[in-house]
Amino acid sequence: MKKSTGSYPRARVEGGGRGVVSQAGAVLLVETVRKTGLDSVMSDALAPWRRARTVHDPGRILLDVALAVALGGDCLSDVAMLRAEPAVFGPVASDPTVSRLIDTLATSGKRALTAIRRARAQVREHVWALAGDAAPDQGGQVIVDLDGVLVIAHSDKQDAAATWKRTFGHHPIMVFVDHGSGGAGEPVAGLLRAGNAGSNTAADHITATQMSLAQLPKRYRRGRRTLIRTDSGGGTHEFVNWLAARGRWLSYSVGMTITDAIHQAVLQVPATAWTPAVEPGGEVRDGAWVAEIGGDCLQGWPKGMRLIVRKERPHPGAQLRFTDADGMRLTCFATNTPGTAIAGLELRHRQRARCEDRIRDARSTGLRNLPLHGFAQNQIWLEIVQLALDLLAWMPMLALTGRTRRWEPKKLRLRLFSAAAQLITTGRRRYLRLAAHWPWTDVISAAADRLHALPNPG
Repeated sequence: MKKSTGSYPRARVEGGGRGVVSQAGAVLLVETVRKTGLDSVMSDALAPWRRARTVHDPGRILLDVALAVALGGDCLSDVAMLRAEPAVFGPVASDPTVSRLIDTLATSGKRALTAIRRARAQVREHVWALAGDAAPDQGGQVIVDLDGVLVIAHSDKQDAAATWKRTFGHHPIMVFVDHGSGGAGEPVAGLLRAGNAGSNTAADHITATQMSLAQLPKRYRRGRRTLIRTDSGGGTHEFVNWLAARGRWLSYSVGMTITDAIHQAVLQVPATAWTPAVEPGGEVRDGAWVAEIGGDCLQGWPKGMRLIVRKERPHPGAQLRFTDADGMRLTCFATNTPGTAIAGLELRHRQRARCEDRIRDARSTGLRNLPLHGFAQNQIWLEIVQLALDLLAWMPMLALTGRTRRWEPKKLRLRLFSAAAQLITTGRRRYLRLAAHWPWTDVISAAADRLHALPNPG
């Protein structure tokens, strides 16, 4: 009887294989780029930066880096994974060419950023039209979430500084469009800031909101159909006044700090005025109640603002804060949505927690660190990260259904993009033949069929 030398099968490794394609599932992202017209639009946008007699198009180079980031890359040189698979990604620029383009765009400042952002906005409107019922505006409202992100720096990069959490790095504001419970979300703005930037700086919140509104179709750039949600960092007079300004009329749901006046008003709320909080399915949320307060707490704030407080039993082991009352954890937010039950408004604001999921996705898609030294270079990198996140949001919205639409980037990479395939050429056509035993081959094939069925751009 021959003894086994281990619990796993043994296989010898050698090079020289042909006709095998790694990262074959990434063809879904490539087809998303083609069907949405992102490649041609980005090429036109960056045409001013294309030098005479150059081989590689600047827009294509930027998209190649975004594809590499979407597949898990975290630096410019990771574009090599695309270069190794020309059958899927075509010709890819060299590392020095990529680096030179980033430096050139960074030197151009706002001009290059504006060109990239306008291209993204143009394609976004087209994607939402292609998505139909799966588009984030099908409910009659677009929900835009703002939140700050701490990006740790492990070296002395430009404008890296000590953060409010006693770390060192940068503190950008990220803005996402919420796709609801049936999908993920897509980025619409990324404002890079120094590490010591404040969490409640109204001017930065206004700038980030302006950037995000410019990414939306024109009909959503003002009016009640666009809801701006933030945590308590957005609960400042200047920002709320800007949202509610005449001619802008945006809806808002912003967290508020529990001040002494709000704390005293909560203590005066009678027991009969508290309404049970609800869950998304309509059932009562155990141990949580909501109430609306007014009076002096609303003085100095825009007309029509409503102040809603939630009290909830803290989780076991949680410590109470001095702003809590009667053993209950207090939270507060302001909104200008009229005529809706406060329990529904509180649920809508609580669902802002999905923004934390989007930030987790961003961290796993190039935002774990900023790989370049210069601030302007890292702002270009932030645009590349948003392009990658756009693709990771648009592909499921256009090609996936059911639970697969909610898969986060890590799961998409593990189950779909990492699939290998055999490259077959027959009848003057090339086919990627996926392994029949791969558990998610049917998902990849069905998604590819849905993308192929979409009309070609133009």
